[in-house]
Amino acid sequence: MSIKPISSQSINLPGSPEIVIETGKLAKQADGSVVVRMGNTMLLATVVCNEEIDASVDFLPLYVDYQEKFSAAGKIPGGFLKREGKLGDHEVLISRLIDRAIRPMFPDNYRYATQINVFLISADPEIMPEALAGLAASAALMVSPIPFETPISEVCVARINGEFVINPSQSALEQADIELIVGGTAESIMMVEGEMNEVQERDMIAAIQAAHEAIKIQCEKQKALSEAVGVTKFTLEAIDETIEPAIKEQLWSDLYQQIYAIAQQGIFHKKQRKEAFKKLKTEYYANLSEERKEALNSTQYAQLFYEMEKQAIRELALKDGKRIDGRKLDEVRPIASEVDCLPAAHGSALFTRGETQSLTTVTLGSKLDEQLIDRALTNGYSRFMLHYNFPSFCTGEVKVNRGPGRREIGHGNLAMRALKKVLPPDKDNNYTIRIVSDILESNGSSSMATVCAGTLALMDAGVPIKAAVSGIAMGLLLDEQTGKYAILSDILSDEDALGDMDFKVTGTENGITACQMDIKIKGITAELLQKSLEQAKGGRMHILSEMNKTLAQPKETYKAHAPRVSSMTIPKNMIGAVIGPGGKVIQEIQRKTGASVMIEEVDGAGIVKFFGSNQEGVEMAEQEVRSLVAEPTPGEVYHGTVKKIVDFGAFVEFMPGKEGLLHISAIAWERVEDVASVLEVGGQIDVKLLSIDSNGKYKLSRKELLPNPKNPNEGA
Repeated sequence: MSIKPISSQSINLPGSPEIVIETGKLAKQADGSVVVRMGNTMLLATVVCNEEIDASVDFLPLYVDYQEKFSAAGKIPGGFLKREGKLGDHEVLISRLIDRAIRPMFPDNYRYATQINVFLISADPEIMPEALAGLAASAALMVSPIPFETPISEVCVARINGEFVINPSQSALEQADIELIVGGTAESIMMVEGEMNEVQERDMIAAIQAAHEAIKIQCEKQKALSEAVGVTKFTLEAIDETIEPAIKEQLWSDLYQQIYAIAQQGIFHKKQRKEAFKKLKTEYYANLSEERKEALNSTQYAQLFYEMEKQAIRELALKDGKRIDGRKLDEVRPIASEVDCLPAAHGSALFTRGETQSLTTVTLGSKLDEQLIDRALTNGYSRFMLHYNFPSFCTGEVKVNRGPGRREIGHGNLAMRALKKVLPPDKDNNYTIRIVSDILESNGSSSMATVCAGTLALMDAGVPIKAAVSGIAMGLLLDEQTGKYAILSDILSDEDALGDMDFKVTGTENGITACQMDIKIKGITAELLQKSLEQAKGGRMHILSEMNKTLAQPKETYKAHAPRVSSMTIPKNMIGAVIGPGGKVIQEIQRKTGASVMIEEVDGAGIVKFFGSNQEGVEMAEQEVRSLVAEPTPGEVYHGTVKKIVDFGAFVEFMPGKEGLLHISAIAWERVEDVASVLEVGGQIDVKLLSIDSNGKYKLSRKELLPNPKNPNEGA
């Protein structure tokens, strides 16, 4: 290992703080390492690869981990252990952002196990570290001997007040109607992910183009850094071609047209199509001579058969404009949906598109059900959660359940971002909302089925969403030699695996709410991106029309068994009165009504929220609080409780927490010698509030509510 010199490059983007990439100072035993700094935010990225190839591996074993150190923000982790543990969902999502843009850029025959680590080691609360993570990972690869020679970069692009801003501050993002992370090379776009406030396709493309201009600059700076360091890339080992060319040619001659004929049949069901290919594959190999089998083992044969199958399916679309399940290129699979399919859930929907099916539920909870967010840069609570589950039976496989993996976390996050844009604002919604999508069948586009089912389940629950959201996954088959291409709507899992793009787009009839694009080739042009979005819009509108046949608007009321939630605003100085000494008052309200009562100070006022299993209990709790915070009005009549008897009268609690003096002379028209002979502690009486003196003391009367025996015109 040679000593690496300290080298750096500066990047200056319009309207953005300077970015500095430095190498040669930290983590020098890694194959490549850089520190990327923007303001006080610093990321350390390292890359290491094994020196030998595992002969049993026929894919790129790439491992990408992004982790935020709590010390970077001057914080101690929560929980019992008080240390960083397994990656949180947010860190997994950023790890995926890096992986998805970098993976396609490795050479096709690169098979060395490679690990990329990106650590947030210093944090500026106003600077998004995720916008720098892809740049850091790519720069580490560029200064390493690994044969990664085409740099990528990622930036955040947001539209704020009509202007596109690259890597905006966290506070500025609150005003954005477009927020995307875009990854790409100097030549093309590789990855897009983000959310939007129902924007048009042209606006999304403009945002991506603005991001690409910044990406070009960052890629050039990485090349300059690599040249300054003087990196020598190692030469890849040639992959041994173990199949004799004559045997390979013979197999293509014997099998390819038969495989193509099966693809042409347009078999709709995945299992039947799989069985047709499997039958041909098995019978052909069984009839081979022993001599031929010795020259072509079953593993080699399986790989070659897959290559022919892949080529046939691609050729079918590119040449004939047909797909393996019989559909046209822009055709969406048959759709069926229903709501209220789970009677005990607060909202439920079953959405089936072809052989992909999502059973989705909505659960309504209180503030106590909010999710605690404890990250290095973010603290707080989330009132909207979406969880996506992909059990192995949905694809007919046997796998041990180990909790959600990175794919499930990523798919759930995309669906969550798609739907959160149409939820009512917090001021109009008192519920904590949890959506759970269980994928029961999968043959592609299960995350988009989650978006559709989630929309229907929300409307079934009675949540007043702004508009219905549908989603579609688009694919691409591109012949890079001829430039011929086919854009596929609503892709199958096979088309995802053998295709060149997976582009998920969600939105309402008014515009796009979220997207996620992964490119498996070296990138696509703006023209292809625009055509894909136009075709996606047609598919989204069709799916939305099918959903509307089941349920077009949110139901007007919540389910009878759904919890009831309400809120009210009280003066800040009345918060203590509602809580009471040691919480005594609020606890008594909860005991009497059976409803949960929560109170917090927001913007100089008290926000009281009520949550109960029935409307009656919630209304009783509301009335109790209204009584506590109501201002006494002279001349009004109140129903009170005698709290204490003294020689000169009685103290009556006429409103919760408010006591006034009922003087002995105001108890009755006739003379009262002994107060206890007329009133008793705990007794209920009606009193009239006569006045409030300058010291805030209340003067009460009982006799004014009674008839005067000496003067019928006086008193009640």
